[in-house]
Amino acid sequence: MEGTTPAVDPGLAAALRGLADITLPPDVSMLPQTWAWAVLAALVFLAFAFLLWRWYRHRQRNRYRREALCELREIEGRIGAARTRGHALAALPALLKRTALAVWPRETVANLSGRGWIGFLDAHSGGPVFPAAAAHFFEEAEYRGPAALASVPEPEARAHIAAARHWIEAHHVRP
Repeated sequence: MEGTTPAVDPGLAAALRGLADITLPPDVSMLPQTWAWAVLAALVFLAFAFLLWRWYRHRQRNRYRREALCELREIEGRIGAARTRGHALAALPALLKRTALAVWPRETVANLSGRGWIGFLDAHSGGPVFPAAAAHFFEEAEYRGPAALASVPEPEARAHIAAARHWIEAHHVRP
C-alpha cells in the first residue's frame, strides 16, 4: 500500500486545470498625479533655491569679517612674545581701519582718528564696545611706534585683542 498513489478524482483535476494565477494590480506611481503637486514641488524648489542664494550672498557680504578675524588670530599669536608684541599691537588699529573701510565709504572712515574713531566704532557696534583702557589704546596707538607698544603688558594686550575681536564680530552695517 505504501507504493501506490491515490486515484485523482476527475472533477477535481478539471477544477485545478481551470484555475488561473491571481493578477496583482499595477504598482502605484510615485509621480504626482495632479498639477497641484507639480506646482507645490516647483514652489518648494524655488524656496530652497532662494534660501541657498540668500545664504551665499550673506556669506559673500561677510567675507571681510572672516578675513579680518583670520588676521586677528595671527596678530594674537604674536602677542605672547615680548619682541613681537609691539609690531602686533601696531597692526591692530590698522586692521580695524581696514575692516571698516571694507564696508563704509572711504570719505566716512579714512579721516577718523582719536575720539572720533572710537565714537565711530562704538556707534556701529550698538553701544560702547571698548573699555576705557582699550578706548585710550585705540585712540593713540596709531601715533605710537612698535617700540613704545612693546611695553604694554601681555594681559592688557590680550584685552585689546578681545575688544577688537568683539567689534569685528558684532558691528552692524546699515544699508
